Amino acid sequence: MKIPQLTMQATFPQLSITIERGYMHMRQQQAELSIEQPKPQLEMKTTPPRLTIDQTEARADVDLKHIFRRIEEAAQDGYASWLSYLETTAMQGDELMRIEQGGDVLAMQAQANSERPPFDYNVGLIPRPFSVKIGFEQGRIEMNWQTSGARIHIEPRPVQIDYKPNVVHIDLARHNNLRIDVSV
Repeated sequence: MKIPQLTMQATFPQLSITIERGYMHMRQQQAELSIEQPKPQLEMKTTPPRLTIDQTEARADVDLKHIFRRIEEAAQDGYASWLSYLETTAMQGDELMRIEQGGDVLAMQAQANSERPPFDYNVGLIPRPFSVKIGFEQGRIEMNWQTSGARIHIEPRPVQIDYKPNVVHIDLARHNNLRIDVSV
């Protein structure tokens, strides 16, 4: 008796995997940048220094007077002489009014009117010390600064991205198969 023989032949399935590689490219242009710095504003106000020298009194001491001053001094001297004359005349008139009281009034008045007054002598410096007046005013500088900050303008450029993802293809390259043979 012969026993039938079975032969089995199996083929396993086979997968095929193909990968398409993805990629990513990024590009970005440089941003546009502008910086502007305005100049500061400066305002200056100056007052110059001032020196004044008044030598009017020193010039008067050496008899270099202005005509108006000479006229005024002459008028003052005339007025003072007139007042002195009035005083002397009034005093001598009062003395003559009392002549009956005695004394040699006329001789005393004649002697006083005939004599010159004594001269005043004194040692002095011409011109007098400190007769020149000096004045000084300091100068001034006023500064006003106005600064302004920098003006910065940035215009960014967008990023350009080219992107393709990875793609995986899975296919059945070979199907499974089972083959059974019976032989006697």
